[in-house]
Amino acid sequence: MNGCSRKRYPSDLTDAQWSLVEPLIVAYEDRVRPSPERVVDLREVVNTLLYLNRTGCQWAFLPHDLLPKSTVYDYFAKWRDTGLFATIVAALRRQIRQSTPQVQAPEQPREPTPSAACVDSQTVKTTEMGGVHGYDGAKKINGRKRHMVVDTLGLLLAVVVTAGNVDDAAGAQQVVGKLKPEAFPRLKTIFGDNKYHNYEYYDWLKIHSHGKWRMEISSRPADAVGFKPLRIRWVVERTFGWIGRCRRNSKDYEKRTDSSESMVLLSMMSLMARRLQPSAEKVPEFKYPRPSKV
Repeated sequence: MNGCSRKRYPSDLTDAQWSLVEPLIVAYEDRVRPSPERVVDLREVVNTLLYLNRTGCQWAFLPHDLLPKSTVYDYFAKWRDTGLFATIVAALRRQIRQSTPQVQAPEQPREPTPSAACVDSQTVKTTEMGGVHGYDGAKKINGRKRHMVVDTLGLLLAVVVTAGNVDDAAGAQQVVGKLKPEAFPRLKTIFGDNKYHNYEYYDWLKIHSHGKWRMEISSRPADAVGFKPLRIRWVVERTFGWIGRCRRNSKDYEKRTDSSESMVLLSMMSLMARRLQPSAEKVPEFKYPRPSKV
């Protein structure tokens, strides 16, 4: 079911998936405009944002059977500025963790907050939209960096977008700074690569966490040949792959960095909702049969 008269897009939330995020969105909107006065379908606002995020289309090129840009962008900007996307991702993350069994004790669910995390960055190109950008000499890319912290399941804890020339240790202070020690009482270790071996960052982390968190540098073995997944660190690389499925994240198309962060959060929100409530609809078969081998 789609909850509307138009034909369903693959990016649309199902009824079960919408029920996961609806209470948070409606609770926020009721504080701004009570339900009887609201004429916009909030579910269609979310579906339009997810379509834009997944397909990578421009705002002006949204299909006519979705809501217009003039309506949807107002909601996007409001939810971006008030942190609603981050609130939804945090709520879904807790549900996924509590529904996932522990590795060493399959009969017990995980705790809602992690005891370990991983930090890393990804540099992507920007476009002619302008805004903050810089040259990353290591990756030889002129663009922006996405600094992300994830738990051991690869679920997003925080994201910060900066210019590409920002040092990773400096960016880590910004993204890890979004994690409040009181909100993550079990967190003890944050894994990272050699880019985060920085004593100034270590001193900052000690002050920010009141001495509760420590960095553990996970380096590639000197004798390693070819691909070598490293302990804990590989999960954040997988998360970069997850958000890369959404074409809006193939480059940084946003003028504002907080809009870029919101697009990453939208990608994770969609992924988490589908993990909690997988769609029962079958993927339509390919129209033309595969040719037989001669």
